Amino acid sequence: MSVMVTVWSTMIGTMATEAPAVVEAIYVAATGGAPMQSVERIEAVAGEGLAGDRYPTGQGYWSGTDECQVTMIQAEALDEIASRTTVDVSHGQHRRNIVTRGIDLRSLAGRRFRIGSALLEYDRPRPPCRYIESITEPGMTRALAARRGGICVRVIESGTIAAGDTIEVLEGRSLLRAMLRR
Repeated sequence: MSVMVTVWSTMIGTMATEAPAVVEAIYVAATGGAPMQSVERIEAVAGEGLAGDRYPTGQGYWSGTDECQVTMIQAEALDEIASRTTVDVSHGQHRRNIVTRGIDLRSLAGRRFRIGSALLEYDRPRPPCRYIESITEPGMTRALAARRGGICVRVIESGTIAAGDTIEVLEGRSLLRAMLRR
């Protein structure tokens, strides 16, 4: 009996203290191959991407072929890479725009979500390419493989995104309200 009570108490405690999904960091690069720069906040522009980043201006390596408006990666994946390899994924070397914590990004498939005042929508997985290794360091492509490369998202509604913002996955009435606001 006491084992069941302990398990139930542990489950309730975990549920009650579950941290919200948040933006941990934001990175942009003005041109393809340029070092990623950390910013505290950024404007997401509907149908384009992040203001100041390489892709809305057509300056990215993949511009015109396989570009993403915005890329996202999980901080937990970066933590795993840092603990298991010598590949440096700090300070934007991963070449992704938004670093999140507390959410499985693949669970966003087919969904819209709000970060700050911007409305975003899952586009597709973003596996690493060989180009990333040519501008970072040997082993980066392999380190980001195995479902750690992140995802691409589209900006549906312009707004500001800041480090520390929560990620609100929209479902049901929340999604309907977001769509009607457009």
